[in-house]
Amino acid sequence: MAVKVTKDQCISCGACVSACPFGAIVMQDDKAEITDACTVCGACVDTCPVGAIVREEEAKEVSMDKREYKDVWVYIEVAEGVPRNVSLELLGEGRKLADAMGQKLAGVLIGDGVEGLAKDMFAYGADQVYLVEAPELKHYSTDGFTGVLTDLIGTYKPSVILLGATNDGRDLGPRVACRVGTGLTADCTDLGIDAETGLVAWTRPAFGGNIMATILCPDHRPQMGTVRPSVFKKPQPDYAKTGEVIRVASKIKAEDIRTKLVELIKVGTATCNLEEAEIIVSGGRGLGKPENFKLVEDLADALGGAVGASRAAVDAGWKPALHQVGQTGKTVGPKIYFACGISGAIQHVAGMSSSDIIIAINKDADAPIFRMADYGIVGDVMEVLPILTEEFKKIKAAN
Repeated sequence: MAVKVTKDQCISCGACVSACPFGAIVMQDDKAEITDACTVCGACVDTCPVGAIVREEEAKEVSMDKREYKDVWVYIEVAEGVPRNVSLELLGEGRKLADAMGQKLAGVLIGDGVEGLAKDMFAYGADQVYLVEAPELKHYSTDGFTGVLTDLIGTYKPSVILLGATNDGRDLGPRVACRVGTGLTADCTDLGIDAETGLVAWTRPAFGGNIMATILCPDHRPQMGTVRPSVFKKPQPDYAKTGEVIRVASKIKAEDIRTKLVELIKVGTATCNLEEAEIIVSGGRGLGKPENFKLVEDLADALGGAVGASRAAVDAGWKPALHQVGQTGKTVGPKIYFACGISGAIQHVAGMSSSDIIIAINKDADAPIFRMADYGIVGDVMEVLPILTEEFKKIKAAN
């Protein structure tokens, strides 16, 4: 699409200039001029009183035969010998997409000595597993895994590829998409099938999280996207299920990989592994000062949980961004989520609303977080947290 001005019809009223939300229109020689900042939103088209601005569809040249592409693939990210939770979550969601499209669901396993994980892929819904093993693929590398996944796509032509929006997924997804000549929707929070076109409908936050955009990929294949961890629940595994393992020889050589893993250093602990945590204790601005986060950490330690933080707490420098929960932080879905001194802004709620049980502690009885909470404690978080911590310690000691 492109926005164009019919200069002969333009009456130089300037209405389009003020209507453009991106400042993409200027007056030049008393005529409206569209600059490169235009996003083709169409606001100026609706505003022009004389119809001098139109939105035209540009001719598209797409050479690929989309009928050759079929099946839904999930890239299985492996960490320390086990699949990441997000990959299992995506197998459950991929199963729904594949069934709706009448196609197969496949997991893509890349590594060294990972064949034993195929049974998990079948248990969580996969019909097939594409297995690529080689010593060079023991640890994730941009060059190695990009080359392998690109080759697999060129050979087997999947219609849809789902990846977790993890550090590795965010690195791998766009590189592969560029090499195969398709688009990629990043950081999705919902998936579906568009009723009109039958395409995958990728939903993600836009404009700083103020709106949710639904994106389609009509002209290129595969349709690709990264999905945030914990926005979907893992399906119940059925280890009675079996499927087909398709072994594919790796074409990657050691010299193709430009980086070398020298040492693996864990910079975080279990207290900040939010995506995998079953219990999360999060603190917000209601804690008053950074030193008071010690109360949140003590409760998390007593429960064997992870420590989270609201955006306000992170912006204030009380906790690193690694701990941030919310639309602009991490999306989590633990069994139990404690919101301590957190008001419940919509951006924070969007990141933890899929928690099984939400427990809110706030001295403001009208705080929005209580509308989300399964259990609420109205009181000073500074007084409540130590009491909870001591009680949980007593219970653990008694057991």
